[in-house]
Amino acid sequence: MLPDFTLGEWLLAMVAACGIGVSKSGLPGISLLHVVIFAQLFSARGSTGVVLPMLICGDIGAVLLFRRHALWSHVLKTLPPAVLGVGIGWWLMRWLPEGRYRPLIGGVVLVLALLQLLRNWRPGPFTHVPHTHAFAWGMGLTAGVTTMLANAAGPVMGLYLLAVSLPKAEFVGTSAWFFLLINLIKVPFSAQLGLISTRTLAFNALLLPCIAAGLFAGRSLVARIPQKWFDSLVLAFAMIASMKLLGVF
Repeated sequence: MLPDFTLGEWLLAMVAACGIGVSKSGLPGISLLHVVIFAQLFSARGSTGVVLPMLICGDIGAVLLFRRHALWSHVLKTLPPAVLGVGIGWWLMRWLPEGRYRPLIGGVVLVLALLQLLRNWRPGPFTHVPHTHAFAWGMGLTAGVTTMLANAAGPVMGLYLLAVSLPKAEFVGTSAWFFLLINLIKVPFSAQLGLISTRTLAFNALLLPCIAAGLFAGRSLVARIPQKWFDSLVLAFAMIASMKLLGVF
């Protein structure tokens, strides 16, 4: 049985599904769009399971479009701590009220974004930090926790890949593989929490064409945006996402 949505709510769901595609093949920072919309249509906690299969479909599409551009060294650095972070996020979801962890995630993303701004302004002290194992582990762990709690790791990984100065295509290709693997790992955790069902899967299937449209729109967008603008947009979307999660607007 599909959700009993109004026409306006179905249109919002379609826009959010298209946003998933764009975020997977273009600008990961706009992932806030589907996080917010699906949290309103369902609940913050329930939407994580509803959205997960759609994210995986978007990841598969992005991998097919950008598979030649992935830099596996960055995937392998961040994936192990991200898996640990998923476990921590799953544990937190079992007892922490959902109203608590969204501001926490927003605060983390805001701090990371401000550090990236400081690095752009005064690069000297931060020259070697993004390339250390400690930085990769810290960002991977944070991405794992935030993706399990709220599917909100797009800005976190975006800031990591921005910090290590990846070109646009490599940025998207590396992100695509990272999220495909981590989202597949999340499936049994979400299923155990009862967040995925035949009802949510039927809803996912109905929105697949919107995800596909967003994937091709995102690829076209990336090809047209200059590298400097791309970097600035990733940072700007991360800051907007953090303020929204903090409840600033």
